[in-house]
Amino acid sequence: MKTAHEIRPGNVIMLDGSPWVVQKTETTRSGRNAAIVKLKLKNLLLDSGTEQTFKGEDKLDDIILERLDCTYSYFADPMYVFMDEEYNQYDVEADNLGDAAAYIVDGMDDQCQVTFYNGKAISVELPVHIVREVIYTEPSARGDTSGKVMKPATITGGGTVTVADFVKVGDKIEIDTRTGEFKKRV
Repeated sequence: MKTAHEIRPGNVIMLDGSPWVVQKTETTRSGRNAAIVKLKLKNLLLDSGTEQTFKGEDKLDDIILERLDCTYSYFADPMYVFMDEEYNQYDVEADNLGDAAAYIVDGMDDQCQVTFYNGKAISVELPVHIVREVIYTEPSARGDTSGKVMKPATITGGGTVTVADFVKVGDKIEIDTRTGEFKKRV
């Protein structure tokens, strides 16, 4: 059992007797009230989707599934194809990747964990930290140095990350895939 606050995209939970893959999580904290967690879910058996809201301390049944280390191979619309060490290929639907799709690029060497339910590849979990190149960002504004200055940047793969003001086009940055936050320049 995990609390709703501990659930991450790619986890599979059991609700009403059906397995659901978590595609997106959004935590909202207010001053006086407890945290609220909104989960975007997809049913593994029916391919239907829904959004559920839970309190941060609500207990959810986390299903232990078979996981296999794989590397990204190629994209065959609408499937992402991953390959294990024995050259077996596994197709994962683009919808099941959630936010992770923004970090998947051709030629990436990062080891991913592919999750299986009843022999079907259902989701992919990326490493906690990955390195990507910034392909576009606005130049720094002169004189804007008060506090922690951040700006949006587009990385290889098409995702957008908020980075520190000193990051330039062509820099390689480390990103936390759980939160999508910029960690440091590499």
